[in-house]
Order: sequence, then C-alpha cells, then structure tokens
Amino acid sequence: MADGHIVAIGGGAFSNRRLDDEILALTGKRRPQVCLLPTAMGDDVSTIASFYEALARRTEASHLELFDRSVENLAGFLLDQDVIYVAGGNTANMLAVWRLHGVDAVLRDAWERGVVLCGWSAGAICWFEDGVTDSFGPLAALSDGLGLLPGSACPHYDGEVERQPTYERLVADGLPPGIALDDDVGAHFVGTELVEVLTCREGATAYRVELRDGEVVEMRLQARLLT
Repeated sequence: MADGHIVAIGGGAFSNRRLDDEILALTGKRRPQVCLLPTAMGDDVSTIASFYEALARRTEASHLELFDRSVENLAGFLLDQDVIYVAGGNTANMLAVWRLHGVDAVLRDAWERGVVLCGWSAGAICWFEDGVTDSFGPLAALSDGLGLLPGSACPHYDGEVERQPTYERLVADGLPPGIALDDDVGAHFVGTELVEVLTCREGATAYRVELRDGEVVEMRLQARLLT
C-alpha cells in the first residue's frame, strides 16, 4: 500500500462544502461515485437524507444499509466507489456490525485499490488502531479499530470539554500516541503518512499527542484554512 487516501474528520457532518470539495478532488473525477456508510448511526434516515442533500447534485451518490441489508455483493458494491464516506455515531457497534458482514476486509481492499476513505467522528476513529470513544457511555479507549493507520485518534477535541483531558490521560496510561482533531478539521493521510491538515474554521486544527519522558506532550499541527 503506497498511496491510498484517508481523510479523518474531527466532527461536522456535511457541514462545509469546502472540505467535501477537497475530498472529491482526490478522485480526479468530475462526478465521482460516493457511498455513505451510516452504520454507526444505525442507518439513521436523517443522516442519509443529509448526505444526499449535500452531495447528490455533484456526485453519483449512494448509501449502504446493513441493518436492513439489500445488497448481496458488498465487495462489488463498495469497490465500485470512488469515495466511501463513514458517518459518526457508535464506533464500537459499527465495527462489530462491519465485521459480521465482512465490510472491514472490503474497506482494507478498497483502500489498497485507491478508493478514498473518509468520515467524521466514528468515521475518523475507525481507520486507526485505537481511539477515544463514547461508544460505552463515558469516554474510554477503543482498541480494536481497523488499523489501516497506526496509533490512535481523538475527534471533537475542541467540541467536547472532556475529550482533551481524557485523551491525555489515556495516552499517559499506555494508549498509543496519535492525532487529536478539532471539529471542522480533516487530517489527510496518503498511505500511512499525514500529508496535510485541512480546516474550515479559523483557529481549529489538529494536534500530535504523545508520551515523552513520562509526560504527555501536545503539539499543534499547522493547518491549511479552506476558503
């Protein structure tokens, strides 16, 4: 795997056309095929409707439901996409359902074939080995992500007051180092390398969080403001 794209977004579903434009441009196509995976929201109809409202006019938009599944050949359906967009919600439940249906393996295959993977909140955490989630109620570590990207991730870093102290505590207790993402911020990875941080909001960015000499260090990353 050399050049697969992943854009992990801290929070803000379909809230900014500029970030969507950056993601769609990675395909190199005028009207790419984009599929929403709304599993983490339990295939919530309002999330699906928001997706089509935001993207259907400029893409070939589709979605994949797993709670009321109608697509037999999941691999064929997903590998035919240019972009796979993962909704936020309950990360742990989403990963469990994906694994039951074999979606986890298909997503790795899609990444290796050059399909652009992206998503917000749960759709950001899932690509990493570990993360910070509210899937179990209080914020806690989630240590069974897809592992396409090494280390850990924490979304909503400036949007939820307990995210920062929880992430720092978990890293101090042994959670792998990783990236913290403010809302309205996307981290663009090529392969497993972070190549750019994109922000739709002045002052919002991402941070590298790691344990150094027994202390948690938070390093602010430079972000490109989308205008």
